Amino acid sequence: MAEKTYIAAIQEALDLSLEKDDSTLIFGEDVGKNGGVFRATDGLQAKYGEERVFNTPLAESGIGGLAIGLTTQNYRPIMEIQFFGFLFEVMDSIAGQMARNRFRFNNTRQMPIVVRSPYGGGTKTPEMHADNLEGLVAQVPGLRVVMPSNPADAKGLLLSAVESNDPVVFLENIHLYRSMKGEVPEGYYTTPLDQATVVREGQDITLISYGGAVPLVIKAADELAKNGIDAEVIDLRTVSPIDLDTIGKSVEKTGRVVVVQEAQRMAGISATIMAEIAERFILSLKAPIGRVAAPDTVYPFAQAENDWMVKADDVVAKAQEVINYD
Repeated sequence: MAEKTYIAAIQEALDLSLEKDDSTLIFGEDVGKNGGVFRATDGLQAKYGEERVFNTPLAESGIGGLAIGLTTQNYRPIMEIQFFGFLFEVMDSIAGQMARNRFRFNNTRQMPIVVRSPYGGGTKTPEMHADNLEGLVAQVPGLRVVMPSNPADAKGLLLSAVESNDPVVFLENIHLYRSMKGEVPEGYYTTPLDQATVVREGQDITLISYGGAVPLVIKAADELAKNGIDAEVIDLRTVSPIDLDTIGKSVEKTGRVVVVQEAQRMAGISATIMAEIAERFILSLKAPIGRVAAPDTVYPFAQAENDWMVKADDVVAKAQEVINYD
């Protein structure tokens, strides 16, 4: 297998989707000739033409409305929101319309829409370019929310998302785009949606995370191993719905859990996981569940980003606290 960056794996998945199905369209701000702000669509307009890969006006609400309308004409839209901090401009189309239409029309219509968008910190972007807003869309019934943590999953999960007949919000971590490389299988393959994966097996404690936080959790597990703590690491991959079966098996094995997210602490994915574990597996727990998350503040300006973001040392400290609970 060839080693590729996270962004190269995403670009390859988009290319394969366009090649496989003529009804697949890509559109958004600057995705055409410029290939997108991160070059995820670089070269695709030249290869597939302006009718299948095209720019839109700077109006996220219009991008969402266009995607919904195209599904009525049997297209499979892949719409790009340039940064997920701009979600608020298109929230009605996503949450109020495309997420509800299967229910609204009594299962007679499909919404095969992929909403692609970059998110997350670590690159010192301007305000509203780094926000972790996955908790907002994860709460919306009718949506899947997918957040890959490595190039191979990014490609396979994106191809699965395009095949889905329900809307999928596909969130790509900005920091991982070019900082992460990994082996990526050749050709067309899919990675199942809604299934977490155990990326590192262990016996002493379960570390649960997703998206851009997974690499730092793996780093934390390596540090814990130096002190004789054998940590199991779960990558959720899909944060709505959450794979509670995989989580439950691990909790029953280790009895100790830390949940890690890059987003702010209030509500969100980690809070849901903690509540589900408490309801379903509390008799397996040997200690209170630990949580590592960002502070409940507005995402900071670049100068304070390093202090604000979750770090591997934070995960190590919280895991040791849970391990030492008596």
